[in-house]
Amino acid sequence: MASTRSWTLEIASPVAAARLFRAAVLDWHTLAPKVASHVVASAHPVEGDGAVGSVRQFNFTSVMPFSFTKERLDFLDLDKCECKNTLIEGGAIGVSIETATSHIKVEPAADGGSLVKVESTYKLLPGVEVKDEVAKAKEAVTAIFKGAEAYLVANPDAYN
Repeated sequence: MASTRSWTLEIASPVAAARLFRAAVLDWHTLAPKVASHVVASAHPVEGDGAVGSVRQFNFTSVMPFSFTKERLDFLDLDKCECKNTLIEGGAIGVSIETATSHIKVEPAADGGSLVKVESTYKLLPGVEVKDEVAKAKEAVTAIFKGAEAYLVANPDAYN
């Protein structure tokens, strides 16, 4: 029987919530090939205009164990810097996991920065065991936000 599991992650950032959300979440398909070209070879919208229901594809370099992923935006609240995505194709879909969703919220912090909160839920395919995949996933999500953060710190007029 397949089991549903989840993990959570919090990442503090000196960058304001709205800027970080726009760069690391909403526009990551544009920014990732620039700031993480060693991992993301290219990325582009597949369907939609960025609203709920839109799908985008990320194509990876050989450092990743899979060549691409497609994710669908299921929920978006721009005012609260919050969204939910579902991995619909590529990655480990059909290989080790049946479904995977992420809930991301970037909250303002008292110091003017932000706190990123991520909850990922996934359903393993029957008979699949995970070893260090959760740690790798957390590292990857952290790298996304820290990559966007570094870009935003170096480019203070970007994503305002």
